[in-house]
Amino acid sequence: MDTPLYTALSTQWSASPAASPASPAASPSASPATPRSTRPSGRGDRRGRTYAELRRMLLDGEFGPRARLVEVRLAKRLGVSRTPVREALVRLVADGLVERHPDGYYAARPDLAGLRDLYELRVTVELRGIARAMESGAVVHDAALLEPLRDTWRALSGDLPGPDPGFVSRDEDFHHTLLRASGNPRLTETLESVTVRVRPMRMYDYLTEDRVERTVTEHLEIVEHVLAGRLPEAHAALHHHVGASLDVVAERAARAITRMALGGDR
Repeated sequence: MDTPLYTALSTQWSASPAASPASPAASPSASPATPRSTRPSGRGDRRGRTYAELRRMLLDGEFGPRARLVEVRLAKRLGVSRTPVREALVRLVADGLVERHPDGYYAARPDLAGLRDLYELRVTVELRGIARAMESGAVVHDAALLEPLRDTWRALSGDLPGPDPGFVSRDEDFHHTLLRASGNPRLTETLESVTVRVRPMRMYDYLTEDRVERTVTEHLEIVEHVLAGRLPEAHAALHHHVGASLDVVAERAARAITRMALGGDR
């Protein structure tokens, strides 16, 4: 292959305790279902909003690299109790956006040098899934995996989701399924290990509507090429797609690093 490795981007709740027989909630005119259905929903919404807002703040670089994420301060800033903040921080550690040190939580700092190394491995592994089918007629992509994948992304193209760092999960599913369909499970395992490591930085990839739209369009192009047996075209489209993603992620992660540095210790 003589194309460049990277293509530049053109541009439980717990139910409330049962009411006693003597309580008003136990009377025939008052249904106990109301508090049970509304209270957990409120708690769940509060947790979700707290997590989403903290994630947005981290992606926007609102915390300096040396600023400790103190539960009580964050709770006051967000107007919630410490519990949803604590739960959100745990989730954000799993996302890779927060690091936990002996003295507390800190915003994770994107590793741009490591990102490029991992993307080089990602490109190699993903392209191999198509190249092996180009090299041997015995390797045929599994249409039973790819047809539902195509249908899913067709539906998304007709009803585009809004910008959201969480869109990275859908993107990962596309790439894992595409590679899995090539028939080498070891390649898929390698890709999965890489995507876990780059996910914290790749969440910067889906912060604009045009980026989400372009991803959906390019995914459809790739999977349709493969299903139609146009493997050279699929190979070239995938190469461009992954390389462009690196350019976007690297640029936005670099901006995040700058914002974090300017943010100081607020």
